[in-house]
Amino acid sequence: MSETVLYDVTDGVGTITLNRPDAMNSLTVEMKGALLETVQRAAADASARAVILTGAGRAFCAGQDLREHADNLAAGRGLDGTVTEHYNPIVLAIAGMAKPVVAAVNGVAAGAGASLAFACDLAVASDKSRFATAFTGIGLAPDSGMSWTLQRLVGRSKAAELLLLGEPLKAPEALELGLVNRVVPADELAPAAVELARRLAAGPTVAYAAVKQALDHAATHDLASALEREAVLQDECAATSDHQNATEAFLKKQQPAFEGR
Repeated sequence: MSETVLYDVTDGVGTITLNRPDAMNSLTVEMKGALLETVQRAAADASARAVILTGAGRAFCAGQDLREHADNLAAGRGLDGTVTEHYNPIVLAIAGMAKPVVAAVNGVAAGAGASLAFACDLAVASDKSRFATAFTGIGLAPDSGMSWTLQRLVGRSKAAELLLLGEPLKAPEALELGLVNRVVPADELAPAAVELARRLAAGPTVAYAAVKQALDHAATHDLASALEREAVLQDECAATSDHQNATEAFLKKQQPAFEGR
């Protein structure tokens, strides 16, 4: 396993750490392959009921490693298939994971790095973090799902502004726009993200997966279709032990204990 991406599970929380701190966690081919493998591992890991995605050092992720990219351009390989072979599968694996994913944004999140954060379900950011779409600054269009996620977070007009102008946003601005859910002091980021993830890990895992599916479906379908999908998902959740136990706990005026099944 590549040391460029680390994985740990503690108290039901799987933590994925981008680990090229000297390069601001910019993404090489090796690292992108390791990240996809690690995200898939976390998705399949029954011991991890919630997942944190974060970066080592002073950056969350600065996006594509431009030194490696420049070598590809010089060799005539262009993007070298990285969007379809690496970024797209990574983003789909994060967004499609049947458990909550929390981005702990500890510093700069730029380009594809910002896209990774936007693909997560919730985001906690350090007060020292910054977000930048960055793509047009090097003459590129958005990738890694940013054209889809960004406008759903901030609306089309603001998304167009952020993508066209590429101006960085500080953490308070990102919070105001809805790009992140919480902003905390830098030295409180890790415990704040872990606390949120542990809360999710102790919750109704099947219901959380259903929430994600319902939101994704409703984003691209009409009301009637959304209602039909909700009915299917609700039947699936109603058949879980978590629902039965939580209903019994409610009647007994007790706090439910969820087992994720």
